[in-house]
Amino acid sequence: MKLGIIASPEAASFHQAHAKGLEFLEFCINIGSDIDAFLSSVPALKQASEQTGVQVASIGRWGTDRISKEGIVEEELQASFRLIDTAAELECPNFVCGVNYIEELSYYDNATLAIEYFRKLIEYGTPKGVQIAAYNCHWNNFVDNELAWTIIHGHLPELGIKFDPSHSRYAGRDYLKESRDWGSRFRHVHIKGSVIIDGQRFDDPPAGLDQTDWGTFMAILYGTGYSGGLSIEPHSHVWNGELGDKGVQFTIDYMRKFMF
Repeated sequence: MKLGIIASPEAASFHQAHAKGLEFLEFCINIGSDIDAFLSSVPALKQASEQTGVQVASIGRWGTDRISKEGIVEEELQASFRLIDTAAELECPNFVCGVNYIEELSYYDNATLAIEYFRKLIEYGTPKGVQIAAYNCHWNNFVDNELAWTIIHGHLPELGIKFDPSHSRYAGRDYLKESRDWGSRFRHVHIKGSVIIDGQRFDDPPAGLDQTDWGTFMAILYGTGYSGGLSIEPHSHVWNGELGDKGVQFTIDYMRKFMF
């Protein structure tokens, strides 16, 4: 496994990661992001990657509508294709996304559209060396749990999962069971702490200062043969600035203990 971090898509991020001994970056070009600006920065990103040896392990897009009552949203499909092209250019092996749920349609119809969307991405990305994964975050996405995985991933053996234990914890699910049963489909993993008090989300502190059983989780990853990236996700409203920098370093030192 390799350790990296989610960062801004700019050359400086590669040098900062290199200074921390990290091996890769992850870029999230989410809803509201300027895709054209990101694409225009690719030559500089590629140069910084070559200079530092820090790779790009995942490019993802969260929050957008990919299906509607009429079917696949063509504009968003083309945006995904452009990001897959960028992933290929940066030698990034993963493109991550989800699929929104249309309340006016049945679960079957939603799942059918999701399968169609993911199939198009797989057919486009596979020849370019880019694998597709569904994120397990619920942000405008219903392909985040075992029911959806059983149907959609069951139908698409090439489709992977981007897994984050915190999302399962906050949704009241068993992240260790999900990891055991679906770890063979994990393509990318987020490292983010989570604290639940009185049934409510409290904060996302650095991993190792939270309630996640990281040791057991890592043992399951080894047990299922996972060899991909562990991507640190700074996500707290408390751990910012100097404290945030110390939190990132704490997580780096903490997670390194589980990596052999």
